[in-house]
Amino acid sequence: MNSLDPRLTTLNQQPFCAVRFLGDCVDMLDQRVLPHKVEYNRYYQFEDLAQAITDMVVRGAPAIGIAAAYGVVLAAKHQSTQPSLDLTSALSTLAASRPTAVNLFWALKKMEDCWKGHSTLPVDEQIRKLEHLAIEIHQQDVDNNLKMGELGASLIQANSQIYTHCNAGALATGGHGTALGVIRSAHALGKIQQVYAGETRPWWQGSRLTAWELMQDRIPVTLSTEGAAGQLFRQGHIQWVIVGADRIAANGDVANKVGTYNLAVLAKHHGMKVMVVAPTSTFDWQLSSGEDIPIEHRPMEEVTHTKGNPIAPLNCQAINPSFDVTPHALIDAIVCEAGIINQPNDEAMSALKSTLDNSESDA
Repeated sequence: MNSLDPRLTTLNQQPFCAVRFLGDCVDMLDQRVLPHKVEYNRYYQFEDLAQAITDMVVRGAPAIGIAAAYGVVLAAKHQSTQPSLDLTSALSTLAASRPTAVNLFWALKKMEDCWKGHSTLPVDEQIRKLEHLAIEIHQQDVDNNLKMGELGASLIQANSQIYTHCNAGALATGGHGTALGVIRSAHALGKIQQVYAGETRPWWQGSRLTAWELMQDRIPVTLSTEGAAGQLFRQGHIQWVIVGADRIAANGDVANKVGTYNLAVLAKHHGMKVMVVAPTSTFDWQLSSGEDIPIEHRPMEEVTHTKGNPIAPLNCQAINPSFDVTPHALIDAIVCEAGIINQPNDEAMSALKSTLDNSESDA
């Protein structure tokens, strides 16, 4: 391959670009050092890229899937002089990097199918196919986000106040964002009066990332401690809680950053609405409910320490689930690129799946 796909010029120049593919390497915006530094790390080996996913250099389900797809391309390019490709180790290593974000496994399955489906081609042709697919996954995510932004914004009334949790913006996706994509699109229509961003412990994605993204776009944002959400909701000025998702079960139960379930319960009590924004690649049709979603438990030190400094007593035990599950009964709308699922339940989700299956068969 003598020249890069022209789509990369646009993809690599987006604001808040989390992942950039440069042909022989992948640059990833180090989200651990934001907002004080805007720093890209460069990866030439898929093993290093997988470790970066585990270490939270990149985070957000769609961005993780995009990074992993490019990781497969890197692995393939390192075998360009071999008589055949063997991507088994790369696929396994990348799959083990984060266990909850289903986009990771969706993207790796597409890359694996591409590799095996073109195994009879010369190696350079196989690599070209894999690279094309990885770029397509990236481009499709951006297109989906723009569509979801439009759909989600249609549900928001003028002069609305929004509460969002974690970071489901351009930093977590290929571009524009899921939850923040809706907020961006609604703000462009003049519908947003105020956004409240929850701080999101222990990685502080709300304070470090969401507040930074929204401030860059001059969208009015106020940071909220997680414990203040109930009092904030009680005042009655907020219309929507809008969040992303890392996995959505077949019945509409949603796994998202831990603390989402708390917010949904509070919203229900205070008569507020909850919107989940995620592409269909986040839907796991093999899991009947949220009870089956694997929850990642990260090291205790992330809770007991901050930047390596202890904030709890020596040998204090801590729990650190990275995600929780919000039952579909607490969700008013799931917005995906295929449409809006109001009051998600088994029947509504089944209807969406039938539509998606029919679209795939027609294609």
